[in-house]
Amino acid sequence: MIIPEIYHEKQVMQLCALHTLNNLFQGNKLYSKSDLDNICNNLSPIGWINPHRSIIGLGNYDVNVIIAALKLKNCDVVWFDKRNDPSCINLDGIVGFILNIPSDCKIGNLKLPLRRRHWIAVRRVGYYYYNLDSKLQNPEKIGDTDDVYTFLREQIQQTDQRELFLVLPEKNKQ
Repeated sequence: MIIPEIYHEKQVMQLCALHTLNNLFQGNKLYSKSDLDNICNNLSPIGWINPHRSIIGLGNYDVNVIIAALKLKNCDVVWFDKRNDPSCINLDGIVGFILNIPSDCKIGNLKLPLRRRHWIAVRRVGYYYYNLDSKLQNPEKIGDTDDVYTFLREQIQQTDQRELFLVLPEKNKQ
């Protein structure tokens, strides 16, 4: 069996949304920081403070930026209702998954009383699904269909407000 090469961007600043998008589509620099900043400016063109990214402009993009960026690649985003079990998801035709999880804010080893959100891509490459979290040193193999259902179930059942989004090819407009 041939092992596929997996593209994996690692965390820089607060650019997890950027890394998630590039990891999801398995492409080097498909999106850039300036692309996401332009989306922010289009979403909120007036005002000093843009509500769709961090105040100091280092990233920390919100879901609206991710949705707009995915639209540029002809993809739709569907929020997954956690009252359902992930096994109800038809994996045929799914581009991948995006998880949004709480993340502690640290300076060195000092944990600050602030919480941020972190974006993670999960997708199938070859025969297996992979966790493409930019905070990981390398992609983490999840496994086959049953394994990805188990992984997603474990993620959304945690008590800390995790959200799951399905990334689907955009339906043709009639």
